[in-house]
Amino acid sequence: MIGYVTIGSKDIDASCAFYDAALAPLNYARTFKDGGWAGYGPGGKKEGLEIYIVQATANGEPASFGNGSMLAFKAPSRAAVEAFHAAALANGGKDEGAPGVRGESDPPFYGAYVRDPTGNKFAAYFKG
Repeated sequence: MIGYVTIGSKDIDASCAFYDAALAPLNYARTFKDGGWAGYGPGGKKEGLEIYIVQATANGEPASFGNGSMLAFKAPSRAAVEAFHAAALANGGKDEGAPGVRGESDPPFYGAYVRDPTGNKFAAYFKG
């Protein structure tokens, strides 16, 4: 089981505004912000899959996004996918795919895709 994921940020304040809003519909909330780092956990707790945002990288180089990398969050409903997408775009995110059904799976895969202010790609999806 994965314990946490670390994501680079060019601007921790802009990233926190983005993640505070975009992750709220998915029941993630900030657990801390300190020294160029911020953390998010399910229900605002340090348990389950934790997400860490870091502006100060270990090698001192500016943070950049990973080409081909994406983190996808399970959403509790289609409405949560839509709320994630809208909140992300309203808080500095860029659209990478509006909410909608993708493919022909059963049950349907309903997802939305965005990029954060640094360029990292994220999705929220509901299957049910």
